[in-house]
Amino acid sequence: MSHAVQQDLEAILAGTAARKRESSILDFKVAKSDLKDAWADLAEAAVCFANASGGTIVVGVSDTPGGHGAFIGCDLDENMLRQRIYHLTMPGLLVEVDVVRFANKRLLAIRVPEGLEVYSTTRGYTYHRVNDECLPMRPAEVSRLAEERRGVDWSAASSSRSLEDVDPLALRQCRRLLSNSVDSRRQSYARLSDHDLLRSLKAVGDDERLTRAGELLLCTAASSGPEDAVVYQHRKTQAGEPDAIMRLGTPLVLAFDELLQAIRARQGITPVTLADGQQLQIEDYPMAAVREAVANALIHGDWRARLPVSVEHSSQYLKVTSPGPLVSGITVDNILTKGSRARHPALASAFRLLGLAEEVGQGVDRMYREMIRSGRDTPLISDNNDQVTVLFRGQSPNTRITKFLATLPPEEQDDTDALLIVLVLCSKRTITAKQLAPIIQRSELEGQTVLRRLSNDPSMLLEPTRGTANRTQPTYRLTADALTRLGNAVAYHGRTSDEVDRKVIEHMRDYGEINNRTVQRLFDVDVYAARDILKDLVERQIITRTSEQTRGVAVRYGPGSLFPAAGKKGKPPKNKRVTDLEDKLF
Repeated sequence: MSHAVQQDLEAILAGTAARKRESSILDFKVAKSDLKDAWADLAEAAVCFANASGGTIVVGVSDTPGGHGAFIGCDLDENMLRQRIYHLTMPGLLVEVDVVRFANKRLLAIRVPEGLEVYSTTRGYTYHRVNDECLPMRPAEVSRLAEERRGVDWSAASSSRSLEDVDPLALRQCRRLLSNSVDSRRQSYARLSDHDLLRSLKAVGDDERLTRAGELLLCTAASSGPEDAVVYQHRKTQAGEPDAIMRLGTPLVLAFDELLQAIRARQGITPVTLADGQQLQIEDYPMAAVREAVANALIHGDWRARLPVSVEHSSQYLKVTSPGPLVSGITVDNILTKGSRARHPALASAFRLLGLAEEVGQGVDRMYREMIRSGRDTPLISDNNDQVTVLFRGQSPNTRITKFLATLPPEEQDDTDALLIVLVLCSKRTITAKQLAPIIQRSELEGQTVLRRLSNDPSMLLEPTRGTANRTQPTYRLTADALTRLGNAVAYHGRTSDEVDRKVIEHMRDYGEINNRTVQRLFDVDVYAARDILKDLVERQIITRTSEQTRGVAVRYGPGSLFPAAGKKGKPPKNKRVTDLEDKLF
């Protein structure tokens, strides 16, 4: 039994209802009283997981209520159960069944692997796991899953259209994309003959006809897709009437470019100047993230459904919706880290060769990184089994986060795990490997490795809290330097930290005085934040006003009555507000 399931059982024992711990990979059941019914019920549950991403069925735990009473126990023979599940499924499904002793009860843990085929019960019923439910599969869903698991590429099949049907403008666009690439290998494709280029794009099949991928990518009025391949709507407000509607048909290579131009034309820009003088232009929705979302929708959307990709754009959100569910084995809970496979490999290959999409499995990472680096929340990805939606929330960028991330080592700026940790710790004081694991979609061990790395050179971004530093898995927080540089991007950050005191005291020992402008420069804060820092230091009598001027940024301050003497050990006194804050932090 995995460590994660052990933790779920402990949570149930502590009072949480089992149904609240169920997920796309975990189910709790009580064996039916009739032996044949029990076998059939558990075989059905195993089919459900096998047709999704696999999972664990714990038998002997009641859905409600939580606590010791939830553990009913199970007296089914584990070897017989394993055998019966095999014989009650088509094709025969091999599972692992382990006896688990917990809360003085005998439980069974059935570990179901992700299937290599589509499974059903011997009665002919086919189910799959959707979130925490076991649902019947529709014929179209069975067909789609069967093709994906057998490696059948719908997009590589012949469309019966001849090479003469290729739109000359679409082919010219392909050559332009390849010629403008920084990759010399891609540039070389631009010099190929038309036929060889189409071959390289997997747009031509063995019958010398265009494949469905070739038709969608390069032909007008593609019969392999809907009349409108993409529908774009722009609204000034999310609930207002559209002020722009575009219906774009194939070829996709032209529709993709036209759609991105329409989005870019309606983008706002926020300029941000970094400490080194470099200026960044932050878009309302980072185009690199939007580009990946649109490319994923066109590549992985199920064109067999004959429904368009939908893009809704307003100042409140930008939403990209594609027909069909996520590719088999991919869920919203593993999409960042599970090795992806394309639903339409031939079409995906063409998009990648043209530079319109990242390598398989990297696009979602890039969406996350671009959103965080622009000072915004990560995209919201949802899958309701009929369509997949990627939602970018419109919000003013947190420029302090953008400036801070730009100072990290280059390798950390491109590390999705590191960026997610920074984002989380801007609103949450501490984090552990256990809390981090589901956020970065990795194991606790991998989460601990990331946290440890960020607490060492060259990053020195995190530090273990004093009370947990000697534990195997400490609790981590941002360092004082990181807190100071992030400033008001950190919701809980107290300005009168030891680090702020230390810098102010060091400056005054060197120069004898300080003012608002100096504090702004020392901590990279605005005039109002600097004012609050000075006010707190005055209240604690660390500094005192020395100039006759009483208002403005030029007011000078000198050492106060409680300013630490040179060489004196110890820390400046803190007011009660600061003490209370640090009690919560540590």
